[in-house]
Amino acid sequence: MKTIIRLIIAALVAIVAIGVGGAYLIPAETVVQRQAVINAPPEKVFAIVGDLRRFKEWSPWADLDPNLQYAFEGPETGVGQKMNWVSEKPDVGRGAQTVTEYQPPGKIAFLLDFGSMGTAQSSLQLVPVDGGTGVTWGFKTKAQGVLDRWMSLLFDDWVGTDYEKGLARLKTLAESAN
Repeated sequence: MKTIIRLIIAALVAIVAIGVGGAYLIPAETVVQRQAVINAPPEKVFAIVGDLRRFKEWSPWADLDPNLQYAFEGPETGVGQKMNWVSEKPDVGRGAQTVTEYQPPGKIAFLLDFGSMGTAQSSLQLVPVDGGTGVTWGFKTKAQGVLDRWMSLLFDDWVGTDYEKGLARLKTLAESAN
């Protein structure tokens, strides 16, 4: 009986050691990027993404909660523009997005604040390409602990899938807008 208990304890210690040690082999910073080509000039695309009041028009999360509420603060455009969102749906939650960099028509960057879930950075890079605009939507966050590092392995699927959907919506919007 003592041998079985010792084996169980040894196995648990080994599992914890592998879990903790393995977590620190995972990078502390998670980066997700998705790209699309939009058949519209960078100025036209930037006019959409540079105005947080238009975010709901192409947001990949808008369909998850038709009752999603937005509130805006700061300037209408530029650094300091801020959008707060509130949803009863856990997949959407609540948080804030603040413009931290504004360089028309090439780049806009944001600080994302998810409250107790932490913060992240996001950006949209726009570059001219033949007949349109190459758009790269990026997401970056730091993993603070063991569980965060393991969870970060899922971010590419979670965030990446949403970004692909958002870029497809942005493409449709920018290409159809006159």
